[in-house]
Amino acid sequence: GPHLSIARKGAHDPALIRPMLDADQAMLIATRKTLPVLLTTIAPESVDTVRVSALAEAGIVVSLGHSDTGYAKARAFADAGATMVTHLFNAMSQIGNREPGLAGAAIDTDTLFAGIIADGIHVDPATMAIALRAKQGPAKIFLVTDAMATIGTDMTSFTLNGRTVYRKDGSLRLADRTLAGADLDMISAVRFVHRVVGLDLSEALRMASFYPAQAIGQSHRL
Repeated sequence: GPHLSIARKGAHDPALIRPMLDADQAMLIATRKTLPVLLTTIAPESVDTVRVSALAEAGIVVSLGHSDTGYAKARAFADAGATMVTHLFNAMSQIGNREPGLAGAAIDTDTLFAGIIADGIHVDPATMAIALRAKQGPAKIFLVTDAMATIGTDMTSFTLNGRTVYRKDGSLRLADRTLAGADLDMISAVRFVHRVVGLDLSEALRMASFYPAQAIGQSHRL
């Protein structure tokens, strides 16, 4: 954020969500010059294709997410320079019979990489398997943890933007049960797609290493 869609805000504070301004674009481009990689998640509802092209030309990885956008608009943003989709199936328009949504565009667009949270809570294993079979590439689906401060600790709760996030039964949720990140580390995600989804271990490992390196343009050194 903060350039997301209120309709698909997830656990993000709606008071902080707003459209991208010239100053935001300039700040991102200036910051990119100081970093080897800079990634930003945006919703087409809050950012136009002209800004996306400028960000992409500056070497920023633009990921589409937290968005209720339709398939055609998502494809237009991919044409403008977006190369990734943030946590596939979560906080986005879904695949329907007459509107494939952002989830459909992520799977059907060969230039869009897509992260997926493989904890069995955010995405059903069968849905995950269908997406993995359907997405042909060259851009791939890769593993993301969406991990929060609980990882590696015995914390049972923490505060996120003034709201309490509760850790219980393998998930992190606000008081209203909205998912707020994931209680997941990367090796657990690898185990999940190998043992539950049924991927070869070699492919599971690529999803945790080589494919995300490709997605951020660093596969030449990572």
